[in-house]
Formats: sequence, C-alpha cells, structure tokens
Amino acid sequence: MNDSPIIALDFPAPDDALEFLRDIPGRLSVKIGMELYLQNGPSVVERIREAGHDIFLDLKLHDIPNTVGQAMKGLAQLGVGMVNVHAAGGREMMERALEGLEAGTPAGAERPALIAVTQLTSTGEDQMRLEQGIAGTLEQSVLRYARLAKDSGLDGVVCSVHEAAAIRSACGESFLKVTPGIRLAGGESQDQKRIATPLEARKSGSTHIVVGRAITKAADPAEAYGAVKRQWEEWNR
Repeated sequence: MNDSPIIALDFPAPDDALEFLRDIPGRLSVKIGMELYLQNGPSVVERIREAGHDIFLDLKLHDIPNTVGQAMKGLAQLGVGMVNVHAAGGREMMERALEGLEAGTPAGAERPALIAVTQLTSTGEDQMRLEQGIAGTLEQSVLRYARLAKDSGLDGVVCSVHEAAAIRSACGESFLKVTPGIRLAGGESQDQKRIATPLEARKSGSTHIVVGRAITKAADPAEAYGAVKRQWEEWNR
C-alpha cells in the first residue's frame, strides 16, 4: 500500500461505507475491520476494491498456526494491500500466516503486506500488567513483539506513535510501523489512550497512519481528510 492516510471504515454496511467514500475524491487507502467484514463477508472487499480504493484488511487473526495459515491462503485472493495477525500468537503462527499468504497470492500479483498487532492503542500499562500478566513497560512489550514479528519474516507491526521511533531503531526504517490512534489537534481520544496528531506520527517514524472517527464523524469528512493528509505530508516538505 502507498503511504497515504488510511481511513478506518467503521460502518456496519457496505452501502454506508461506499456512500461515505463518494464524498472524498480520488483513490483512497482504507481499512476494513471486523465490524464491516464479519457482517458482510468478502463481498464488501470486492465492492470497495472495485470502487478503486486500496484496502488494509484488519482482522487481527490469532489462532493455531495451521488455522491462521489456511485463513491467510484464502484472504490472499481478495486483492487487498495489507493484512494482519496478533504477534501474541507467536513465531510459528506468524510464519505460517506468511506461508499462507505467499501460497494464496495469485500468480503475477503482489503479496499483501503482512503486519502484526503488538499492543492495542486502547491498552494502558496498568491494564497490560494486571490483565495480561506482562511485566515491564508498554514500550518493552511492544518492542519484544516487533522484534518477534521481524524475526518471523513479517513486513511490520501495528503500534502506537509512542513506540514508533523505538521500533524504527530496533527493526529498521523499511519495517512498517502502522499507527492508529490519530487525531487532529483538539480532537477527542474516545476509547484510545495512546493518541497523536498526523505530524507527530510522521516525526516519530510511523510509515502509515490509520484515522477513523476524526474523519468519518467530522462535519465535513473531505475537509477533515484533507487536513490529515496535509499534516501527514508536511514532514516531507
């Protein structure tokens, strides 16, 4: 996928998502998550891809290695640009996911990028320690998962902006750092605890940003998307 801001299509129905996308001109990068995919199936991917948009299919697979590998084999045929798993599933699971993607990608097509979720941006440090039983800091946990994903052959991780610089140092510039929790200055955090602006994300080393309600719930989504895109691209000027 290109590095344009990825719009999270958190809608229940394809028609709602497509109607929203018609108001923003051009070829967009979008995220289809569990809400939209699980209620509508692969057809929603086909419809949005046929409308000309690039897709990050955000299903966060986490199961035994064989199941994830076989699932990825099928997802590879949908023509999306990026998919993901949970790094907590372990090295074997991630390696089998990659094998499944490679086996399922049609001849002549580019394999979707495969990234791993580290810690959700809704997770706080106390919650991680008390509920997940993980000692240390959030950054240490995220870095451990990022290194494991890289060692497993994956293309990158999902992380918060606050860990992006450390991951860049540990895993390299080209290792993808996809960061949700993006808000424009003054925007509400909603249920995400570790948030940042597009410019802060770029400065911190994020390679991609995912923006949801700051755009989809804006009074003028096209204007909000333009503001996000201008901030994201400002660092390159």
